[in-house]
Amino acid sequence: MGQKEKFSEEVLLEEVTVKQHEIVLFNDDVNTFDHVIETLISVCDHTPEQAEQCSLIVHYNGKCTVKTGEYDDLKPRCTKLLQAGLSAELV
Repeated sequence: MGQKEKFSEEVLLEEVTVKQHEIVLFNDDVNTFDHVIETLISVCDHTPEQAEQCSLIVHYNGKCTVKTGEYDDLKPRCTKLLQAGLSAELV
C-alpha cells in the first residue's frame, strides 16, 4: 500500500470592502406625496412604485432609507434632494 501525502494549500483572498452609505429621507409637513415621489424618481432613479412605497414609509415611520451605495455617488444625490426641499441626510 502506498503512502498518501496530503497537501494543504492556503489561499489568501484579498477582500476589498467598500463602506456602504445611505441616504435617509425624513418626514415633513411641507412636501406633497407627488413632489416626494417625482423627486425620488428623478434623483434616486426609483421606479414609480419604489418612490411611492418610500414616500408611504416616510409618512408613517418618520424616515426611510431611499438609496444605498458609495459616498461619491450618494453625496450629489443627497444635495439634490435637499435642494428640492426634502429633508434628507447622508449617513
